[in-house]
Amino acid sequence: MTQDTQELLNERLTRYVTAMNNEMPDKIPVRPFVAEFVARYTDYSCQDVTHDYRKAFEATRQCAHDFDWDATVPNMVYVWTGLTEAVGLDYYAAPGIDIEPDVAFQYREPPEEEAYMKSDEYDRLIDDPTAFLYDVWFPRVAEDIRAPGEENTLRNNVALVRSAMAMQRYFGDLGSAAEQLASETATVPAIAGILKAPFDILADKFRGYYGLTMDMHTQPEKVLQAAEALAPHLLQVAMDSADPNGQVPIGFWMHRGCVPFIRPEQFESHYWPTLKPIIEELWDAGHQTLFYAEGDWDYHLESFLELPERSIVYHVDRGDLEKAHQTLGHKFCLSGGIPNFALSYRSADEVRDICMDVIEKVAGDGGYIADASAIMQLDTDPDNLRAMTETFREHGVYSSGSLDGKKPEIKTDSASGDENHMADLRTPGTKPGVCVPWEEKRKELPGIPGNEELLQNIWEEMEAGPYTFMWHWVASF
Repeated sequence: MTQDTQELLNERLTRYVTAMNNEMPDKIPVRPFVAEFVARYTDYSCQDVTHDYRKAFEATRQCAHDFDWDATVPNMVYVWTGLTEAVGLDYYAAPGIDIEPDVAFQYREPPEEEAYMKSDEYDRLIDDPTAFLYDVWFPRVAEDIRAPGEENTLRNNVALVRSAMAMQRYFGDLGSAAEQLASETATVPAIAGILKAPFDILADKFRGYYGLTMDMHTQPEKVLQAAEALAPHLLQVAMDSADPNGQVPIGFWMHRGCVPFIRPEQFESHYWPTLKPIIEELWDAGHQTLFYAEGDWDYHLESFLELPERSIVYHVDRGDLEKAHQTLGHKFCLSGGIPNFALSYRSADEVRDICMDVIEKVAGDGGYIADASAIMQLDTDPDNLRAMTETFREHGVYSSGSLDGKKPEIKTDSASGDENHMADLRTPGTKPGVCVPWEEKRKELPGIPGNEELLQNIWEEMEAGPYTFMWHWVASF
């Protein structure tokens, strides 16, 4: 990295972090979350960037260079067929395999009667979530994986090894891509880590939306216990994948926990009490969380005020950006709010007018990051995205803002660090971080004449691999 590139990267990182601290930098950071748009811009197909993530990395770097953004994600095309096809994963339709090559991947939720978790299996999930994933869930979502008691096959054994190696390769290359994005284009990798709400996991990956809706009427206590049992594992995944420097936030994708998907009282009884402690624990550990509020979450803004100051960056999709600013803006940085339909189907002048309106009504005091309302796919017009970028670059300059003397670090001084926010959750089963606990393995050993602590440390260190592998299937893919 040249000295000029390093200086520009430091400037952009400081600008980005200053805004996330809900303060006023020198100008509004521009941080587009671009997925299949990068294929459109670089003349790749959706199949290209879904099947070969190296092309997605390359296309993202090209966009970051040409558009001159402050931050972006090295790859927002989260489905990589090298991984999903390694086990025959059922819940995605991949371009060039299940759908046309120029169509973005699709999520396929099974009908209620074919849900990946049955209505009478809550106790098994609650008892040991990790064991449930390996023994029940994974064999149901992956055609090449066999459940205990089923006939083992060469294909099953190879699929497990192949998929584990594929996941390791992807995450290793993703880290390298983040470094390359920074070193070649001086663009900040915008997020690090992954989080899903326990309730959303039940709705997205286990029971399906309809199944969970019925369960909330017939067995709401089991749903709550399941969400509580999932919570410490989802916290573990978020902590393990977070930015070790605490500079960029953990990505949290919010799906089915808002009105009208659930009733307000269900949000208060199930969604929020099993999510809020996770956010507080992450903040105590020095990590912000990006609340990527897909859909309209305006009904719940008051609840988000319960979180520690600066602990989240709140991203507005279909909600009211001005309302979010009025309710949350004194406490948290906001991002997004530029409608995707405008970036796709309106003129460049109309996009500029929308951006100017946001600058005047929302971003005047700092604490705002420019982005579209939702992740940008094939329909985003490159000219309109350029108009958005240029408008914020030209008119999003603060006369009193500055980067002088600022350090690119999230201010976590309000975090207590000594409170166990998860203490009130009922979390039975094997502790997070391992699949087979040392206590169980220890019983198999007739005697240990040497250092038992050393054996335990290595056992648990190696157990982290299969644990992380399975929980990333649930949270990341």
